[in-house]
Amino acid sequence: MPAMTPARPATSRSVMVALACLGLLAAMTTIAQRYGFSGLALDREAAMSWLGDDWLYAYRAAGSHLGTALPPFAALLVAPAALLPLAVAGWSLALAGVAALALALIVLAGPVARRYGRRPWPVVLAAGALALTAEPVRAALGLGTLDLLAFGLLTADIVALRRSAWARSRARWWPSGAAPEPWPRRMWTDGGWAGAGVGLATALTVSPVLFLAYLAVTRQWRAALTAVGTAVTAAVTAALIARHETAAWFGEVLWRIDRTGPVDAPANQSLAGVLARLYDSATTPVLLWFSFSLLLVAVGLIRARSAHADGDEITAFTLVGLTAAIVGPVTDTHELVWLLPAVLVLVDAAARRRASARRSLPGRPRHPGAGLAVAAGSVYLLVVLAPMGSFADPVSRNSYALALILLVNALPWRPGAAPAVPVDRWERRRASRRAMTIPPPREPLVRGS
Repeated sequence: MPAMTPARPATSRSVMVALACLGLLAAMTTIAQRYGFSGLALDREAAMSWLGDDWLYAYRAAGSHLGTALPPFAALLVAPAALLPLAVAGWSLALAGVAALALALIVLAGPVARRYGRRPWPVVLAAGALALTAEPVRAALGLGTLDLLAFGLLTADIVALRRSAWARSRARWWPSGAAPEPWPRRMWTDGGWAGAGVGLATALTVSPVLFLAYLAVTRQWRAALTAVGTAVTAAVTAALIARHETAAWFGEVLWRIDRTGPVDAPANQSLAGVLARLYDSATTPVLLWFSFSLLLVAVGLIRARSAHADGDEITAFTLVGLTAAIVGPVTDTHELVWLLPAVLVLVDAAARRRASARRSLPGRPRHPGAGLAVAAGSVYLLVVLAPMGSFADPVSRNSYALALILLVNALPWRPGAAPAVPVDRWERRRASRRAMTIPPPREPLVRGS
């Protein structure tokens, strides 16, 4: 019988990585052919007009009469695309988006796999393959938008907040005589950069501004101040380089609710789009939209704060991302990337309920977690099929918006799954030892027995 060599697992892993790269290349080629980087093409033409001594936001496309809606800082990052062919710029941005998505899936799906005794990298590869079939990812890659980059930045802040909580928790019970670490390493291990991702994402796309409110509501003041400082620094940098465009953005473009497209378009899956289609109007009823938006923001932030307090920062961020998508004036499908973590949370919650039911007493439910599993499958099928333009009934036309509203109100969180609050581990350990050393109660001794 031939002996097993240690090179065989490495060879199989190399084959899996090669097949994954080939599948990714095929998927991205198909996506690029379908969407044609049309969003990046519009921003690129506006940047070319801007470099030709015209105003950035004065450009209008010949056929659609649409202009760019990029914030000034994002426009500065996209401006070099005007010097490159559209295919080169589109593929470069798509590869950057895939890298951001891969890092986000490592953060989101990796701990779930380890919790159930699975190897992380096959689970991450499977999650990446499933994510590439979802319409938000397809649209973000194919249109050439910055939404996946913003999603990666926000996910990086989840890592930073967890590291910061661990550092504060460790400071309570770790010996104080340890040698201090160098500043760059201490900045990384202690999560001192928490909030920078939220600030940069807000500078790239406007909708992550709701994460600033979330950081304030949960009293994560250091991260909130870092986020505000980062966003302000990006805005000041854009103002120093492009003064007129920054003034036009903050003075006029930002306040136009239809700056990224018609409000009543079928692709707009925000609450404003739903109301505009229900009223058969090109604009949304502002007072009604504003009232319901405030209610959804309150519900989303309250539930996100509860998830944060129970130690599930991933679900808290997911709730904030879903809330920002539904209350925005125009939310296209490429801005709905937070539906993917919602599917992961539902799957993990279903598996948790099933595992806890196995350890419980007899008389447990016949199919524990089945409802959550069905909900996860339904949301995933929805993001894959994207039925908005295929059917004329109101439910199909507003399917993404209805799913967002339901998830904001009903998405479960998993206590202790991804804590971003300090935990006194030493106190817990001492409490458990005290509980173990308490002797069982005894019957009093009776004389003469």
